[in-house]
Amino acid sequence: MTADVERFLALRLAERLRSIQQRTDMPVSSALEDLTSSAAAAMNADYAGITVVDAKGRISTLGATHPYPALLDKIQETHREGPCVAAAWDHHTMRIDDVGTDRRWPRYCREVIDQTPIRSIVSFQLYANRRSMAALSFYAEQPRAFDHGAIEIGLIFAAHTAIAWNMLKRDDQFRSALESRDIIGQAKGMLMERFHVDAVHAFELLKRLSQESNLQLVEVARQLVYAERPDDE
Repeated sequence: MTADVERFLALRLAERLRSIQQRTDMPVSSALEDLTSSAAAAMNADYAGITVVDAKGRISTLGATHPYPALLDKIQETHREGPCVAAAWDHHTMRIDDVGTDRRWPRYCREVIDQTPIRSIVSFQLYANRRSMAALSFYAEQPRAFDHGAIEIGLIFAAHTAIAWNMLKRDDQFRSALESRDIIGQAKGMLMERFHVDAVHAFELLKRLSQESNLQLVEVARQLVYAERPDDE
C-alpha cells in the first residue's frame, strides 16, 4: 500500500470519527455499524462485524453489516474455535484464505461451508484485557479475497475502530453518569419537599432505601421519580 493511499484512508477515517463524535445522540451500536460498513467497503469485503469474547468464552456480535457475522460467531461459540476467537485472544491478525481447505478449525469451517457462502475471512484484534477481548472481522464469498494490501488496510481500520470504540464508550458512560446524577437530584428534591429535610438527609434516605431493597441508588431514585409522575407524562 502506497503512502498516498495510507494518507487517504487516515483522512477518511478521521472524517468518520469527527462525524460520529458530533452525533451525540448516536447509539454506540449504530456508530459501530457505520464504522464496519465503511471498513467493509474499503476492504472489498462482502460482510463485516465485531466479535466480543468474554473470559467465560461467551461471544457477542456488534456492528455487523449482515446476519452472517453473527451466525459465524455462534458457530465459533458452539465449537470454541475459529479465526475471530483466535484473533481476539491470541493473535493480532488471523486469516483464512479458503474455508474449504483450511485445517486449523475443522468443525468451524465445516459448518461455515454448510450454512453460508463465505469462503475467506480475516480478523484483527481490537483490544484485549482480563475481562474480554474483541476482533474486527471481514468476510468474502470468494476464496483468497484478502491479500497483503488488504491486510494493511484492515490493520488501519482496526486501529481507528478501536480508538472510535473507546471514544464512544467514554461518551456513553459520561451521558449515563449525567443522567444518573440528574435522576438522583430529582429524587432528592422530592424527598426534601415531602419530608421537609435537607439535601444531606434526603440522600441518606435514598442510600438506606437502596441498601434495604438491594437495588442500585440510581434505580431507587428512578422508581421514586417515575412513580410520582402522572401517567400521561
